[in-house]
Amino acid sequence: MTLYPQLILDALKTVRYPGTGKNIVEMGMVEDNIRISGLHVSFSLIFGKPTDPFLKSLVKASEAAIHAYVGKEVEVEIAHHCPPAGGAQSSSEATHPAGGPQGANIIAVSSGKGGVGKSTVAANLAIGLARLGHRVGLLDCDIFGPSVPKMFHVEDARPYSEEIDGKAMIVPIEKYGVKVLSIGFFVDPDTPTLWRGGMASNALKQLIGEAAWGDLDYFILDTPPGTSDIHLTLVQTLPVTGAIIVSTPQQVALADARKGINMYTNDKVNVPILGLVENMSWFTPAELPDNRYYIFGREGVKQLAEEMNLPLLAQIPLVQSVCESGDAGEPAALHAETPTGNAFLQLAARVVTQTDKRNAEFAKTEIVHTH
Repeated sequence: MTLYPQLILDALKTVRYPGTGKNIVEMGMVEDNIRISGLHVSFSLIFGKPTDPFLKSLVKASEAAIHAYVGKEVEVEIAHHCPPAGGAQSSSEATHPAGGPQGANIIAVSSGKGGVGKSTVAANLAIGLARLGHRVGLLDCDIFGPSVPKMFHVEDARPYSEEIDGKAMIVPIEKYGVKVLSIGFFVDPDTPTLWRGGMASNALKQLIGEAAWGDLDYFILDTPPGTSDIHLTLVQTLPVTGAIIVSTPQQVALADARKGINMYTNDKVNVPILGLVENMSWFTPAELPDNRYYIFGREGVKQLAEEMNLPLLAQIPLVQSVCESGDAGEPAALHAETPTGNAFLQLAARVVTQTDKRNAEFAKTEIVHTH
């Protein structure tokens, strides 16, 4: 058997980069350094970043292609490297956990207490960002009361695993342009989840680090209400870009919202607050669309935002259709023509603005280390 470079290139043209549909030769990933000595072949593959999730699998696929299309007796030696350039992005991306979301702005949506519509805001924010053209992932971090599967009408979905880079990875469910994962996909919805804190934290780490999130622009965390082990796990696992605090206008909710703000801004955690969202700001009956009834108090969150010098990102009205659309698995952000849908799209646009502002003014958030 006589080997020559074109024979090797023709075999490598059968190897496609996942997601693009193009082969690695067409993409310029095969460096022009093919060396042949008898039945020994060596060459290099070029990757855009050292954290490319397909690096190892493409090296294996290239070796297999040469064995399949040239000959099993060929000895293959493949090196790989990244071009030296613009190192800032590569180093920041390398800080993300393996298998976690790559390159994403990580936004924690939080509330000091339950029942204020935090999950509704998180789901609609994720969809709003996707409708603005961003690549979005949404992780339901509420281990004990997951609600995102119902909101996205994917309660019966069962994520499967796929081998990526030699490791079995969970593939998120995709709906409305958003990649979604929740512990609700893996437990019986009619049975309470009786886990100790350590078990819950480990399950959450698995949904972050052992899932094929891929490249995202925004990774939204729908956190549990209050302050808990889960919040600590998140800031120890991910460099959270910023937090959004959701509250209703009444005083008891505002007191808990302050606790949520303090949790993120204390010296040990040090996560910037992107802004506040006032949910259920007023009630508007369907038959009287121009009327506003301030049943939970008026502009309490707006006043809190002014007091703490934080942006008020949105005031979301309480409309019966919001509850109905959430229960039906069609979040309001899908319907921009409605007042509530429009409010959520405006929220998404303001979150983008505040995130860009935060990234320009502050250093990247560090993962919290406890001793």
